[in-house]
Amino acid sequence: MITERIIERRIMRIVVKVGTSTLAHSTGCLNIRAVEELCKVLSDLKNAGNEIILVSSGAIGMGVGKLSLKERPHDMPTKQAAAAVGQCELMYIYDKLFSEYNHTVAQILLTGSDVQNAQRHTNFKNTVNRLLELDALPIINENDTVATEEIAVGDNDTLAAIVAVSVKAQLLVLLSDIDGLYTADPHKDHNAKLIETVEEITDDILSLGGGEGSSLGTGGMRTKLKAAQMCTQNGCDMIITNGSDARHLYDIVDGRPVGTKFIANK
Repeated sequence: MITERIIERRIMRIVVKVGTSTLAHSTGCLNIRAVEELCKVLSDLKNAGNEIILVSSGAIGMGVGKLSLKERPHDMPTKQAAAAVGQCELMYIYDKLFSEYNHTVAQILLTGSDVQNAQRHTNFKNTVNRLLELDALPIINENDTVATEEIAVGDNDTLAAIVAVSVKAQLLVLLSDIDGLYTADPHKDHNAKLIETVEEITDDILSLGGGEGSSLGTGGMRTKLKAAQMCTQNGCDMIITNGSDARHLYDIVDGRPVGTKFIANK
């Protein structure tokens, strides 16, 4: 007699952060297959009872493609103009795709001031919690159209960690263009090995952080490790995994090892 092992899914509040390198091709144009698969998987996980919050980069990168710019802009006014164009396109796409699976999306744009000011931070938390109660799917991005260095969060890895901690999520998943944290830079060292579990973020672990990521994005491993610090210190697990296949999220929810998992301090 063969006994089938049934994996019981744990219902969770999950924050998923997707980077520009996952959403867009190197041209800045939308990666249609990747975005469609992401929306499909997130909709399915939501159907299973999980509360899903999406932190999405891509406004500036999408605006670069929409405006036919040759590269990501370096001056603030052009960055903000690209973000204004790209954010419209990004939310139009999300609304269209999630609607196909009968899910309502809500847009929230934040700056550092919204997090640092106690009253506005409370308003943000109340809004997210109410949206989840109403069965909506919040989609959060930094408000790049107005954020300057003085009021910017700076990167969406940090923003995602702030969101996860603020709404008391059990898990933050960073979908990246790399499989996880390695013992060395896998692009330069073929002997680099994937670290599957990090139980404590030591100085040695932090030293593995590299520089920036793709030319369209702003994130690197350094920002991801800082996000992991913030999450684990506040009781939230975090996973870094490759965003090229959104179906990895099924394995994550089922408790299977995917990417690098940072264990929360309990």
